[in-house]
Amino acid sequence: MTGTLSLPTADQVTRSPDDRRPVTLAAVWTAGVALAFVVVRDGSFGWQLARVLAVAVGTLWVHRSVSGRSGRTWSVMAMGLVALVVGAGIGLPHAVKSGFTLASAAGTCALASGIWLVAWSATRMVASLSTWRRRGALVAQVLGVVLLMWTFVPAVMATNVPPIALGQRTPADVGLVYVDVELTTSDGVPLAAWYVPSTNDAAVVIRHGAGSTRTNVLDQAAVLAGGGYGTLLVDARGHGASEGRAMDFGWNGDADIIAAVDYLTTRTDVDPTRIGVVGLSMGGEEAIGALGADHRIRAVVAEGATGRTSADKSWLSDEFGLRGWFQEQLDRARYVLVDVLTAAPTPPSLASSVVAAQPRHVLLITAGEVADEAHAAGHIRSASPTTVQVWNVPGAGHTAGHDTEPEAWRQHVLAFLDTHLAAPDAP
Repeated sequence: MTGTLSLPTADQVTRSPDDRRPVTLAAVWTAGVALAFVVVRDGSFGWQLARVLAVAVGTLWVHRSVSGRSGRTWSVMAMGLVALVVGAGIGLPHAVKSGFTLASAAGTCALASGIWLVAWSATRMVASLSTWRRRGALVAQVLGVVLLMWTFVPAVMATNVPPIALGQRTPADVGLVYVDVELTTSDGVPLAAWYVPSTNDAAVVIRHGAGSTRTNVLDQAAVLAGGGYGTLLVDARGHGASEGRAMDFGWNGDADIIAAVDYLTTRTDVDPTRIGVVGLSMGGEEAIGALGADHRIRAVVAEGATGRTSADKSWLSDEFGLRGWFQEQLDRARYVLVDVLTAAPTPPSLASSVVAAQPRHVLLITAGEVADEAHAAGHIRSASPTTVQVWNVPGAGHTAGHDTEPEAWRQHVLAFLDTHLAAPDAP
């Protein structure tokens, strides 16, 4: 005995009575049911039906590939890869954050089935090769799976967000008097909010980032309210106490912010010509998009905004050459999948939004410890250098400008808002 690992030959795999076909067929149908549950959760009835039918046809095709020994091993591999991406993007995050739910169960089943189907089909694909070619092919397959997961799992995660509970803090914990507010978006989604009344006739909508809620922006809200601004803290749809389905690339955020502006224009303590938006991370990207879409917004402060479409990443090739160009292609593929998985409309790029918003102004706050934020801010500013200004906070992490330099954050943000939300007849 030499102790050498010997993989089965093609003939052994295809003709051995113990070739695991029953388990593989079970994995095919488990993956099919799980995928059908995932694709039916969003969109119009017609679009849901079309996607379920596509999954059903695909599952039948793969079933025939396994049971009929047709040699279409590539179809089994394709289904396994899809199940892997869906399982990693839904099963694991939902299980960690929400425990046992239908979504976490479906995702976990998809993940387990995907692992089996990929391993089964990969073994069959390389079985007829010589030992060294077989090992090289297996390494290439592993690298391919890793690259695919890296590209597409974030798209699935962003469009299948587990529930995010509202924290225990309220504006009262930072010394603010407030009222509870419910808003309704143009597409009928109820949003939960807190409002701190204005003392200077101007008001600001403040938006949190992905994976958080309005409780996470209370410290920034205290600064805004301390400057006299009416402050409306809104849970993004699917976050906190707001209804609707969350989308962590912020493609629904423009509609959410416009609903918040609608509310502020009805307030007797607010001059409807003096409304701004302050957003962190996803909320900052939403704020820039809303500025380009709604002329009632006079100014925006966006901290940690980098991008929510592939067009926002077009600076990568300029900064990093071939490596950056390759990443841009992966991003394009990722956002194509995002568009398939969500009913939310694809938003314009952040650069095009600041152009559409001219001559209204934007303050971009970037983290000194996150180089991509500076690159993204430079790209956005290049589209409208006269209306976009950038403030970098040395030593700060993502959206940690206030925590790192609280007094400087207060001075920069309030000075910007005081300038651009001033009364029309102010000197």
